[in-house]
Amino acid sequence: MSQDSTLDKSSPQYLCQRCGNCCRWPGDVRITEAEVDPIARFLGLSVESFIERYTRLNANRTGLSIIDKANGECVFLHGKNICLIQPVKPIQCGGFPNDWNFPGWRDLCEAIEVGPSDLAELADNGKDTCNTAQLKAAVTSEASTF
Repeated sequence: MSQDSTLDKSSPQYLCQRCGNCCRWPGDVRITEAEVDPIARFLGLSVESFIERYTRLNANRTGLSIIDKANGECVFLHGKNICLIQPVKPIQCGGFPNDWNFPGWRDLCEAIEVGPSDLAELADNGKDTCNTAQLKAAVTSEASTF
């Protein structure tokens, strides 16, 4: 067998279209200790209040996860696809679907396949498809629940 057969067999990369479908999938959205303070601060809460209101022990009992709504979607998903903590969202959220995904994700996710160089260029340019005005309006309207 030639060495060429083991060369680059990397997975395709995807560019998020902010469809919000990954946010509707029930499960653990783990948050690290380093992510707790920025999220709490963004919401205008103390760390203790944020932890009490919006987290739970994760399934394998090794840390915290963001709670789900009764229907299984993320508590910070507003409307069709607005993340109320977008500027400080957990690393896990930003890693979908390139760093992790779930069985059948491709049937639900609207991310578009891009080449690795396209994805790197977008990241280098700070490209973010989040509608900031829409996010601010959503955060303001939801402020009474925080």
